[in-house]
Formats: sequence, C-alpha cells, structure tokens
Amino acid sequence: MKIALLIVAALLIVFGTVFFFQGIGAISGSGMTGDHTWAVIGPILAVIGVVLGIWALRRRARSS
Repeated sequence: MKIALLIVAALLIVFGTVFFFQGIGAISGSGMTGDHTWAVIGPILAVIGVVLGIWALRRRARSS
C-alpha cells in the first residue's frame, strides 16, 4: 500500500508541476497553455502530492 501511495504522490507532484508551467505559459502545446486557472490548480495538486508522500513515508506497516 505504501508503494501505491508513493506512486500516486509522485504523479500528483509531476502533474501539478506540469500544469503550473503550462498555466504560466512556460510549456506550450495544449489548451491549458496560458490559462491562469492551471497556474493555481497545479501547485495545489503538487502540495497534495507532497503531503500524501510524507504521510505514506511516515505510515507504519501494520502487522498481520
């Protein structure tokens, strides 16, 4: 379960970063380019990914 959470966290961080840079116009080639909505949504997703990753790493394995 920890690995799955870390993968989801990493994806959120990557997508959030890409969305941010598309929103500010640094990455072009999509309908999101230059749309400031994505410049706000991106960092929110990235922060959620960081929090999820920290939570997953601090989570203790449950013994059976």
